[in-house]
Amino acid sequence: MISKLVEITKTAGEILKDGFNKDFLIELKGSKSNLVTEIDKKSEKEIIDFVSKNFPSHSILAEESGFEKKSSEYTWVIDPLDGTTNFAHGLPIFSVSIGLTKGNEIIAGAVYDVMNNALFIAEKKGGAEMNGKIIHVSDNEDIEKSVLATGFPYDIRENPNSAIERFNKFILRARAVRRLGCASIDFCYVALGVFDGYWEVHLHPWDICAGKLLVEEAGGIVTNFENEKIDIYSKQILASNNKVHNEMLKILSLS
Repeated sequence: MISKLVEITKTAGEILKDGFNKDFLIELKGSKSNLVTEIDKKSEKEIIDFVSKNFPSHSILAEESGFEKKSSEYTWVIDPLDGTTNFAHGLPIFSVSIGLTKGNEIIAGAVYDVMNNALFIAEKKGGAEMNGKIIHVSDNEDIEKSVLATGFPYDIRENPNSAIERFNKFILRARAVRRLGCASIDFCYVALGVFDGYWEVHLHPWDICAGKLLVEEAGGIVTNFENEKIDIYSKQILASNNKVHNEMLKILSLS
């Protein structure tokens, strides 16, 4: 299944690359800031058709199509275009992210950082790699020397879960905070040691699945803001190199 996972992740990535900076249809999903393009849909259809052909008994959870329950204990969790707003505005930071679960456990994941031609792969208890090279989280222990990442939910104007206050606290403590607009790449950059930590107040299963495993297999940790274990259906996400995790938890507590 790993080879098939890699194959379809790269194939979907080529669809995104071919469609980037071209004319395509854009629709709104409930708000002016939540977009979907015809390229999202084209990529998702390619992935779903591939999985259905090669693993017809496997369930599929995809961002645009929802959940299709089948008889197998395996589920493919698909984000066909993570970073749609970036893509739609010509910003070359977007990816394909596909995770594979068995029951409640993530067993494999792949993220293709398309415009950097960087393919991240993780297998449960098998480590994490980028373009065939083993990767590992950073060794930094000092929050004031940390480069962190975050993202904002589409309803940020309502400030859910005190997202703005938490952001303000981090920018006063960390060396820098970046906002790429692509959750799966944020996870990958924690796994790669580029970012020391990453948090968000609200994500979805397709945002989390592959990235969570990549961070963990690269030696990092992923919890909620109370330092509790999470699954792909959790909302709050804190991913780090483990060495700045406790300090990030304190900052997130708002106390």
